Amino acid sequence: MMPRVEFVKLKKQEKAKHLCQLADEFFSQGQRVLITVLDDNQGVTLDRFMWTWQKGAFLPHAYDNGAVDCLDEPVVIGNCERNSNGARILIMGKPCSFDFMRQFDLVIDFAELYDDQLANASRQRYARYREAGFGAAMR
Repeated sequence: MMPRVEFVKLKKQEKAKHLCQLADEFFSQGQRVLITVLDDNQGVTLDRFMWTWQKGAFLPHAYDNGAVDCLDEPVVIGNCERNSNGARILIMGKPCSFDFMRQFDLVIDFAELYDDQLANASRQRYARYREAGFGAAMR
């Protein structure tokens, strides 16, 4: 079965906040989540931000740098296409291949409307998802 792809509209450059909110939402439902980021720098930054993004919130997570075992972690941040915690939900801080996306039930992508180039890239990804048979919708 093909995963469902949902787009989150970003009107401001607040992707990190949305990554945390979505991960928290799914974690509170008992779901495992994988978040992809571009590189080590983004991974470490998001890892730190997750501990402080909301006062009083606790979102157990790990940054998969290849040296830690993430199997038991409910939320994992990674910069390569590896589902190290067996997540069924993928939140794409960076676009992933269709083959990798097919491992999940739900994939979250972002429509970055605050920037014309990023917004256009989002529209192109949306069209490609539909062509590839993914059910794509706005969240």
